[in-house]
Amino acid sequence: MSRELVWTGFMSLDGVVDSPGGVEEGHRGGGWVLSTEFLPEAFALKGEELEETTALMFGRRSYEAFAPIWVGSEDHAAYKDLPKYVVSTSLDEHALVDGWGPTEVLRSLDEVAALKQGEGGAIFVHGSAGLARALADAGLIDRYNLLVFPVLLGAGKRLFSTEDRSRQQLRLRESETYPNGVVKAVYEVIR
Repeated sequence: MSRELVWTGFMSLDGVVDSPGGVEEGHRGGGWVLSTEFLPEAFALKGEELEETTALMFGRRSYEAFAPIWVGSEDHAAYKDLPKYVVSTSLDEHALVDGWGPTEVLRSLDEVAALKQGEGGAIFVHGSAGLARALADAGLIDRYNLLVFPVLLGAGKRLFSTEDRSRQQLRLRESETYPNGVVKAVYEVIR
């Protein structure tokens, strides 16, 4: 049995996952999650994920954005000692953040595939839109945990590839809508 690889994150209705927390992340419309009324129940999925996560995976840019903040964050304390994997051909291992648990740099999608074949539970990919597209195109993502926000951004990094590729069927595992317009959609990839 292989480990499950789950992409999790916030997405605009038009598929953009870029800069949900603020403009400092790079998108001119950044902070779009914060402009939607906060309802705790709409974010319950994030708490559920904490219980299921046995390892984290990031692309280089998302790692460089999240690691310095999450290492000392009370909201992300449960992640501190979990194994972390950064998929990058350019990240120097000396640039890894100290004090945030074991972190390994994977240099290829073949290394990700080998990791999935090992022992352990679910590996959650946070942010990392470019990595998510590459993992999906390689058939390595098993599930998408989406919180879709009622906003159209028009441009930005998208979760799903726009390349011409074979059809990929998904199965809706769980969904819920909230009064603030957020939709939770958990999809399993059918192989």
